[in-house]
Amino acid sequence: MGHTVILQKLPIDIPFLHLISNQTDLSSGIGYGMSANASPIHSGYSTRSSCKIQPSPLLRGDGFRRSAFSLRCGAQQIGICLDGVNKDDQDAWGSGVDKKIKEQIYLKKHLNSRALSSDGTFDGNDEETNNDILQRFCTYGKLADASKLIEVMSRQSQIPHFPCCINLIRGLVKVGRTDKASRILKIMVMSGGIPDIITYNMLIGGLCRKGQLKSAVDVLENMSSSGCSPDVISYNTILRCMFDHGKFDQAIGFWKYQLRQGCPPYVITYTVLIQLVCEHCGVVRAIEILEDFAIEGCYPDIVTYNTLVNFTCKRGNFGDAALVVYNLLSHGMEPNAITYNTFLHSLCSRGYWDKVDEMLSVMNEISHPPTCVTYNILMNGLCNHGLLDRAIDFLDEMVSRNLSPDIVTYNILLCALCNEKMTDEALPILNFLSDTGCSPSLITYNIVIDGLAKKGYMEKAMGLYGRMIENGIVPDDITHRCLLWGFCRVDLFEEAVEILKKMVKRKHAVRTNSYRCMIHGLCKNRKVDTAKQVIEIMISSQSKPGEAVCSAIIKAVAAAGMEEEATELQLKLIELKVQRRNHSGLSRQKHNFDCTDHFISSA
Repeated sequence: MGHTVILQKLPIDIPFLHLISNQTDLSSGIGYGMSANASPIHSGYSTRSSCKIQPSPLLRGDGFRRSAFSLRCGAQQIGICLDGVNKDDQDAWGSGVDKKIKEQIYLKKHLNSRALSSDGTFDGNDEETNNDILQRFCTYGKLADASKLIEVMSRQSQIPHFPCCINLIRGLVKVGRTDKASRILKIMVMSGGIPDIITYNMLIGGLCRKGQLKSAVDVLENMSSSGCSPDVISYNTILRCMFDHGKFDQAIGFWKYQLRQGCPPYVITYTVLIQLVCEHCGVVRAIEILEDFAIEGCYPDIVTYNTLVNFTCKRGNFGDAALVVYNLLSHGMEPNAITYNTFLHSLCSRGYWDKVDEMLSVMNEISHPPTCVTYNILMNGLCNHGLLDRAIDFLDEMVSRNLSPDIVTYNILLCALCNEKMTDEALPILNFLSDTGCSPSLITYNIVIDGLAKKGYMEKAMGLYGRMIENGIVPDDITHRCLLWGFCRVDLFEEAVEILKKMVKRKHAVRTNSYRCMIHGLCKNRKVDTAKQVIEIMISSQSKPGEAVCSAIIKAVAAAGMEEEATELQLKLIELKVQRRNHSGLSRQKHNFDCTDHFISSA
């Protein structure tokens, strides 16, 4: 198809087809942007025309750099005939081509050919071209190429694209190239860029993980001069790294130096430091640091003291915990509810009930009465030690103080009742919750369903299972696991298979013991076909067991005297290509058991 363009006697610019690049030969129509199979462009010029062809780069809206010809002509009338232009080539970069394919074509064209000089470097490109290439490298995850390009741009005093630098630094840190990341960050800063705090903290964290503590400290020291001040994460990361490497005094001196340099006295960082000192050097040394840093204008708050109390109480060092509280009181502060609850939790977990009573008396005397959380801690500790009656007494006391029990309170009570096999008493409490504003949660239903399943009350358990679904609560893997084992306990293996199917459908994890129990029970009840279904489910599940696990299950069935069923299951495994054909396995197993029986009888 031909087109005729009539030009007037004016010098004009005609942007040629965007498919034609700098290397296009007008006689053949072949260039970087045109397929070699495209139809040639036939052009005819008047003998009096004078044409000047000069390349001019065009940057289209989609971000791709195109090359087009600007044809400047000065003549009276020029007739240009474009014949047989292939429309597919003309639309090659149109909307019909997938964006990903465009990117690949672009990379192949620009990054492997003209963007590189003959020796494989980028020295011949200007800043705009190199930044365009840099963005493509970063988009396609070419970290090494992007790093090399930034190095070249630095030598040529070119400013790299700062967002690309940030992405490159983060990418290099993720793959463990912290040395290269540090170099790119330095180039970015020297070029006038300001990395953000996330990038800095990622680099500091990467250096600390590799044990390059000095480099991490150097990065932190240079942050402020680049326009991005360190934050609590920056300081905490370095302090933890110092303690991990046993440099306790250096860590203390580091934080003291930062305070003297004008660093804000971050209480979070100070608390982390005190906790680390307490953990590695003891509570006495931690209290000394508290006094020492007060001179530097860094004072502890109640959170700092509660952290120390929690640390010492978890280790059962109640004497050290009392020392911390004494220091707290000496600074004019008072313990709060969290301080007392931390003490009570540790005392209850160890069964020090006399100390618990003393602590409760102190709380009531100093106008710090127990809260709902306090009573939950007390009830949980008592129930864990089997003191259900006393836990119920605390529940009555809680209600008498006009404190409303929450769902945690009832979950503790229901769990204790189910552990004592008092499910008949647990069900009325669950029904009571449904009628109040304290609605049962998934944990609540799982506690009671597990209690019912352990006692074999599967009809009640399934009724509760249906009710929780009606109330909009989605069962989880714990719910189904409780039902699965409950059905297996009462030899209702076909019902267990139905639960198993639900678990697989919801992608819940099923343990190997569950499969073994069901297969064994089904074979025992002569339901081999159903056992084969279980094997198929087991093989098709995400946690597909290996050949050794399957063989162990089959041998366990044979060991129970069900050799015929075991043989059928083994054939099923061979059919599913899980087990290799080996007929001697079960016969050897049978021989071993026969020998064992003979040995026992002769003895």
